[in-house]
Amino acid sequence: MSDFTVTTWAVLCFYGFLVGVSKNGIPGIGILVAVLMLFTMEQAKEAVGFLLPMLIAGDICALTYYRRHAVWAHVLKLLPWAMVGILIGYFALGTVGNNQLRHIIGLIVITLLGIDFWRNTKGEVHVPTQWWFAGIIGVLAGIMTVMANAAGPLVMIYFLAMRLDKHEFIGTGAWCFFIINWLKVPLFWSRGMITLDSLKGNLVVLPAVVLGAVAGILVLRRIPQKWFVIVVKVLAVAAALKLLFS
Repeated sequence: MSDFTVTTWAVLCFYGFLVGVSKNGIPGIGILVAVLMLFTMEQAKEAVGFLLPMLIAGDICALTYYRRHAVWAHVLKLLPWAMVGILIGYFALGTVGNNQLRHIIGLIVITLLGIDFWRNTKGEVHVPTQWWFAGIIGVLAGIMTVMANAAGPLVMIYFLAMRLDKHEFIGTGAWCFFIINWLKVPLFWSRGMITLDSLKGNLVVLPAVVLGAVAGILVLRRIPQKWFVIVVKVLAVAAALKLLFS
């Protein structure tokens, strides 16, 4: 990463800011960062690995503010299944190259945004609350979080089905992803996706993540979010399509 230009570092810091915002105020924008990282860093696995410590930093910021709002029953229902998905995703990573991973991430993002669009257009949709639903969501989320750091929309659907209020939603999600993301660290390290050099780079981006977290808590939640989120999702679709067909 010593060959990164000032412009590249500025872009990565902007992504860090968006991570902080997504973890602490507007969860829907996190998926855009997962895609944009692939256009900034040449190697897909390197991009996925570099993003993970940024996400953990965002989780820590969210826990600082929302930790007491978590509903642990839902965290404990998802985690065992997510661990199964994480292992599946880990072994799958060993069989795909960087170009294949870019296409897979593009497909994952398109699928997740399609699910999110369907949920929003249908309004109140009956979603199962039985144990098997938590199992399906958990396994899929585990696979997607390893392959693309993009399990957020799936977990959001589960938490919405559980009818969590705004603060419980963010607090429960913060604990859930904090644990899941830490479980991924040794796996990414073993694949060379996280290195000492990449961690040094993460330290450069860390202040931007914290700044984004503060913005998400104090500022951005007080402004209309509807059109902002729509624009972000349109950009995510465009970026994902480019990944699929490039």
